[in-house]
Amino acid sequence: MLNKGLRDEESIRIDNVLKTLRSLDFVPKTLNDTEKFEVENQLKEFGLNLQTLVDYKNEALITLLIRCHLDFNQLEQFADFLIDFSKVENYDFKGKALSLYQYIQQESKVFSFGINAKIASLKNR
Repeated sequence: MLNKGLRDEESIRIDNVLKTLRSLDFVPKTLNDTEKFEVENQLKEFGLNLQTLVDYKNEALITLLIRCHLDFNQLEQFADFLIDFSKVENYDFKGKALSLYQYIQQESKVFSFGINAKIASLKNR
């Protein structure tokens, strides 16, 4: 278990990685090498790269992210990134995002209208 100081540092580091991932603009096209490098550089902070992100089963991805100390808010941000990144040609992470949202809704023990709306939106696509 991390002590309070280390937990705060870890949370700040995770927030910075997620902020960077969320700030990247994805449009429906194939990524060039520079764009792939930028995404992969951030994903490696969670022990991922694009191929492992594709290969991971939903439950295994959730387990990995929990082991990386992501809290429910950070898991939601990562799921939001997956939705945005799904705009890129050849990548579809909507199922992984849906699993993350459902996990958050179930495990957080707090009902979120925002997450519920995201779940409904994904199910209607």
